[in-house]
Amino acid sequence: MNCVIGVDLGTSGTKTVLFSDDGTPIASKTIEYPLYQPKNGWAEQNPVDWWNATCCGMKSVIAQSGVSPKDIRGVGISGQMHGLVMLDKSGNVLRRSIIWCDQRTSGECEEITAKVGAGRLIELTANPALTGFTASKILWVRNHEPEIYEKCAHILLPKDYVRYMLTGEFATEMSDASGMQLLDVPNRCWSDEVLSKLSIEKSLLAKVYESPEITGKITAHASELCGVPSGTPVVGGAGDNAAAAVGTGTVQDGIAFTTLGTSGVVFAHTDKLSIDPKGRVHTFCCAVPGAWHVMGVTQAAGLSLKWFRDNFCDSEIAAAKGMKKEPYYLMDKQAETIPIGAEHLLYLPYLMGERTPHLDPNCRGAFIGLSAIHTRQHLLRAVMEGVVFSQRDSVEVLREMGIKINDMLACGGGGTSRLWRQMLSDVYGCPVKTVASKEGPALGVAILALVGTGAYKSVQEACKEIIKTNPAQNPIAENSMEYEKYYKMYASLYPALKESYEKLAQI
Repeated sequence: MNCVIGVDLGTSGTKTVLFSDDGTPIASKTIEYPLYQPKNGWAEQNPVDWWNATCCGMKSVIAQSGVSPKDIRGVGISGQMHGLVMLDKSGNVLRRSIIWCDQRTSGECEEITAKVGAGRLIELTANPALTGFTASKILWVRNHEPEIYEKCAHILLPKDYVRYMLTGEFATEMSDASGMQLLDVPNRCWSDEVLSKLSIEKSLLAKVYESPEITGKITAHASELCGVPSGTPVVGGAGDNAAAAVGTGTVQDGIAFTTLGTSGVVFAHTDKLSIDPKGRVHTFCCAVPGAWHVMGVTQAAGLSLKWFRDNFCDSEIAAAKGMKKEPYYLMDKQAETIPIGAEHLLYLPYLMGERTPHLDPNCRGAFIGLSAIHTRQHLLRAVMEGVVFSQRDSVEVLREMGIKINDMLACGGGGTSRLWRQMLSDVYGCPVKTVASKEGPALGVAILALVGTGAYKSVQEACKEIIKTNPAQNPIAENSMEYEKYYKMYASLYPALKESYEKLAQI
């Protein structure tokens, strides 16, 4: 039986899944590792932990499955984006990786903007300078740890360090490279202009491939450590969101997905390059060769509901434990008893500042319209609706950019809520589905491995055969009309409060 391995290198752990050629998961193993925070706002991980987790995961899924290693036709790797891995000329790690959520580089972002120009930076890299991206991390090391920067011979992203350890090749691919702020996203190559203006040597960077392309093969040494036969192809893979797109079938125009995790993501595929000149959403190369994706991010989607649960839902937590259900199940039931609009109560989900469409670290959460009539259940309903309105903000930016959305998939923990999915459908005005498989990014890169090794002719063909969806929830016309009134009011609140947020932050 032919099979492939999908490796999903996340922040909390690495998940390795062995799939059959038709995308059916055969065996899975997740191995966790630590996050280091030496200072407030800093976040680092040890790349060797990722490598060890990958090796142990591969050995485990092979042992669990009983599959002959020689039947493994290829490997795909998904990874947390933006992390900085620095190696010396011998391939040794020089320092712990500064990962995506690290916030130390605000000064370097200002430096990048000044050197490249705000408008030109968006034209070339499709995004404004952000602390999460890799370029600012490179400059931070150069500015603060010059002795380490002097020794640096290779710069890699997290999953690409694992690729190097597997194959001995210094390689990356378009989707993950897009998040470094060094790639010419429209032309799908390293930007000589950005590199020159930032004085970063191109020789430090890896060769860039399209996601399904074979980037190298398992070495004999790596084979001894991971159990996958030497010579097994390793394809480009993808950054985590791009991999999730393939794993949900979001690989052609008109399809998008909404992830309601801690943060909220609205992600849409586009065959035609589209960049927001205001930098409200991210445009990256996607895992489909020659195509892109556009992504809006809100900071506190599921986090808003978790905040409400942890502070106001002790009785639901206790009752759910006795029922052997999640507290969110009971919270959904309570929110369903409250009408649309929560009787004129709105919630702004800016608990952690905001990114899309308001790039504003000072804005904060708020309930608007609170009166004596409102109960805890009204607040709960308002929180759920406010999160959906924040996702609609991202959808509106995408529509403004000419990106069509005909079908929407719901992902993440919040996507399991039937009530939240119906809200999304009603507020977006389009059907909302879920995907039958729960493997997400691991399945996405397994599909890329199947394409790269010739099992399928294209990513689209593979997804058509492999990805199965559950029946859609369709918008209810009268609900959509009612939500529209409240969304328009919601959209007017941030501009009215912006100055107040700024003044409050200065007190």
